[in-house]
Amino acid sequence: MNTGPKAARDWARAHLDSLGWTHSAPQTVDDVLLTVSELVTNAHVHAHSAARLVLAWDGQCLHVSVHDDASALPTPREPSRDGLGGRGMLLVDALADEWEARPCPDGKSVTACFRPPSPTERSR
Repeated sequence: MNTGPKAARDWARAHLDSLGWTHSAPQTVDDVLLTVSELVTNAHVHAHSAARLVLAWDGQCLHVSVHDDASALPTPREPSRDGLGGRGMLLVDALADEWEARPCPDGKSVTACFRPPSPTERSR
């Protein structure tokens, strides 16, 4: 999907609902949607690029990937006390089970992985 943050969140929410996660793992859904928003926003703001969002469920992990046209890889950095930005990748780092950024011939892909809570964790 090639779009802005709100449309990307809406599209991702529909896919998470099709997996049943909106009922079984609502906290994970919130984490995924915030991550989608941050990664798509980063593509627009920092890469000055369209964002191409792909969600892939492999049975163990939901891979949330955003591709953009810039080659510079993101890194978490300490946010400025005065600045409004600079917290996006810190949030992704805190929310995702793991994440990585990889260069591609025509830009980069940033992928965050989310594992839903096990049934025993959900019942707590």
